[in-house]
Formats: sequence, structure tokens, C-alpha cells
Amino acid sequence: MDQRTDSRPAHQSGIICFSHLRWNFVYQRPQHLLSRAAQTQRVVYFEEPIFDAGAPSLASYVTPSGVTVMVPHLPGGHDEAEKNRQLRQLLDGFLADEIFDDLTFWYYSPMALQFSDHIQPDCTIYDCMDELSAFRFAPPSLVQMEKQLLQRADVVFTGGSSLYAAKREAHRNVHCFPSSVDKAHFALARSADAASVARDQEAIPHPRVGFFGVIDERMDLALVARLAELRPQIQFVMIGPLAKISESDLPRADNLHWLGPKDYPALPSYLAGWDCGFMPFALNESTRFISPTKTPEFLSAGLPLVSTNITDVARPYGELGLVTIAHTPEEFADAIDGALSMKGDVRWLEEVDGFLSDKSWDETFKGMQRLIASHRQMAM
Repeated sequence: MDQRTDSRPAHQSGIICFSHLRWNFVYQRPQHLLSRAAQTQRVVYFEEPIFDAGAPSLASYVTPSGVTVMVPHLPGGHDEAEKNRQLRQLLDGFLADEIFDDLTFWYYSPMALQFSDHIQPDCTIYDCMDELSAFRFAPPSLVQMEKQLLQRADVVFTGGSSLYAAKREAHRNVHCFPSSVDKAHFALARSADAASVARDQEAIPHPRVGFFGVIDERMDLALVARLAELRPQIQFVMIGPLAKISESDLPRADNLHWLGPKDYPALPSYLAGWDCGFMPFALNESTRFISPTKTPEFLSAGLPLVSTNITDVARPYGELGLVTIAHTPEEFADAIDGALSMKGDVRWLEEVDGFLSDKSWDETFKGMQRLIASHRQMAM
């Protein structure tokens, strides 16, 4: 019997994305790209498992952008081999109920290869957004799994120039796509009226210097504490979820405000109430290759920005004078003083807007699509 005569839904093309990040954790590169992919094809976002079930099962929901998020629920207490056997079974069961004329596997996590390597999709993409092996609690086998993924991948993207330099010899078809930005969204922060929405920071005096993003081992918490000490008249507002650290790890001071995670739509209202931004990243193995998405987001919001010497921030943003790079706590504090006087500077804003004029997630995704299409044509 021809497949097309049964009752299962047919989809011309589809993407199954395997990610180490939960869809609703923070809205970043995977969400921006896959939401755009979902405009023209079926997109399934396969999350890491939650260990809370009596028997393996898949829960799902559809995001407003049309992405189907699949959440595996597994029993706890099993070893890695059994966990991957159960995940393989769930993935196979899902695919048995689907028909794809063309199927792409899109990986953020090489570890997902442990339960998906038996399937041969029409195209395999590895979007290497971070050097995950350098992160705290990374599985020992991650380096080997990435090598296997690089052997299978048809096209490899990297999330910044540092990662590109590290991966370009590892694959024949590697392309650099640095962090981009939803300019229209973050430009909302340039309106003073937007700040009134962020009620939980209304009582915090000015000047306010803010950070938003995941708060984990990549943040230099000692630097944050020292800045609060050096500039007691400045209020430091910290937004974002904690990961791999605990509340007890956070420095405390009267001018340090940990407001917790905020939804992506709410971010411009918080940024609208800040006088400048700062990125107090630690300089360690986990930050060696990062290309912070928040760099262009701060700039789109019209906020002057000070950062530690992260390679993909220093080049190009620091070299162009769009972001101030600081090397010591004292230098960082002085740079914040200077940044506070820059907000609303017309010439600086013109330089920022000029640099960002050709940068957007729309253009990034179109560029990726062109390279994927080129590979497909060559493979025919």
C-alpha cells in the first residue's frame, strides 16, 4: 500500500531539533531560528528528559510560533544506556506516526546522537552555539559525541567567530553565524514609556546598571560584588534564571537587586528603565568561545554597555567603540561611570544603528537556508 493512502498526516518537510535547552528557559538562538523555520515547515523541538514518570512517555505542546515541543518523561534511577534506549523508543514511536517527504535533524546537543544515530535523515545540521564541553557538569563523553556528530553533519554553523576558528578544520562545510538580534523588539526599550511596565524595579533608584541572561558559572560573581562595593551610589539590577549555581552563591548588597527570570516580551520594559548595561562575564574555559546574544540586544535597546574582555565582544564591538571593554574591577567601575554619561548620545546611537542595520535573525536564518539548499543541490 502506498504511504499516502493511510490516515497519518503528511508533511512536505520537517525539522526535528535536539537541544540541551528547554524551550521556555530563555528565548535565544534556537527559539529565534526555529520559530522562523516553522513558518514554512513542521518543526519539532525534542527536549532533554524529565525523570518523573512511571513509564516512558512523550508530552507535547505547540508554541505560538508553531513549533511543537516534545518533552520526554522517563522513570528515574536508570543508567545512561537504559535512558538512551527509552529515548530511542520514544523517538521511533513519534516518527512511526509521522510522514516526512524530507526530514532534517538539527542538533544543538551532540549527546542526542546517542538515541538518534540509527536514523538517517535527509539532512543533518549541527548548529554549534557554544563549546558545551567547557561548561560545568558537561558529560565526559561529550567531546567524543561531538566528533561523531561532525562526521555525520552535512552543514555546520557556529555561533561566533571564536567557535568558527576552533571548528573550521573539523568539518568540510563550516559557516560562521554570530549572534543576531530582534531589533524591533529591543528598540521598544528606547521609549521611556515602556519602563512603567516593570513594576518590580520602580522603587529602585537611579542610576541603574543592568544585566539580563542566564546567571551561571560564566558570570564573575566576585566582580559583581566588587563593583557594588566600588560604586555604592549605583544600583545593579540582575535579571535571569539561575543555572548550576544556587541562591547562596549570589553576592548580597543594598545596591544589588536580583529580580529573577523575566519573560522575553517583558525584557524591553526592564531595559527601558536602565541607564546602561554591563556584562560581567568571567574569563574562563566556559566563556572562551561565547558570543553573547545580549550584546546586540543591549545596543538595540539604546543602552551603552561595558563588558569584560570576551573575545567575540572585544572584536568587533570593542574595536568599533560600540562597547567598552574593561580588564580590572576598578577599570570596569570607571567605564560604567563613562557609560552612564553616554545614554542618548546621538552620534553613538547612529554608529550603533549603522552597525546593526544588516543584522537580524531574519537575515541569519535566510543565510542558513541558502547554505542548506546549496548542500542539497550538490548532493542530488
